[in-house]
Amino acid sequence: MRRLMDDLARVTDSDASVLLLGENGTGKSLIAQRLHRGSSRRDKAFVRVDIGGLTPTLFEAELFGHVRGAYTDARQDRAGRFELADGGTLFLDEIGNLPSEQQPKLLRAIEDGEFERLGSSRTRRVDVRIIAATNADLDAEVAAGRFRRDLLYRLNTFQARVPPLVERRDDILPLARHYLALA
Repeated sequence: MRRLMDDLARVTDSDASVLLLGENGTGKSLIAQRLHRGSSRRDKAFVRVDIGGLTPTLFEAELFGHVRGAYTDARQDRAGRFELADGGTLFLDEIGNLPSEQQPKLLRAIEDGEFERLGSSRTRRVDVRIIAATNADLDAEVAAGRFRRDLLYRLNTFQARVPPLVERRDDILPLARHYLALA
């Protein structure tokens, strides 16, 4: 783990997108939080989105927000995760689960820092650092046509493989303590 953190130290205080690859349960979200805390964005929000938990119908409203009346239950304007993370870090967990029809919308927001709330034509602009994580083989997903190459390029400015816990036995107890403290 020390070698991984030494590698990540090169990009901790940068605006570079970071793609964390590794098995479930290896601590990718903790690493993302640590990257945020070590950056100049540490005083701004760290916003986590579980991409795998979003239905296609909730994707836009959750990431980009919505205006009152955009859909039946939209009773008031609501900021999305990109707005909430403005000036800070947006952690896209399980990015490999993003359906192909949602990928162009995410790509535009990452490339340009621009989006519209659902139901609005007003373009909003944000400054967000992206950290993404997945256990999927995104190169294979690109080759199979299920993941956009240009989106992978934007997410993959710096890539770090998080070794499985079986290769990091010294990290098991600290990770267990961390998660027990959350319970």
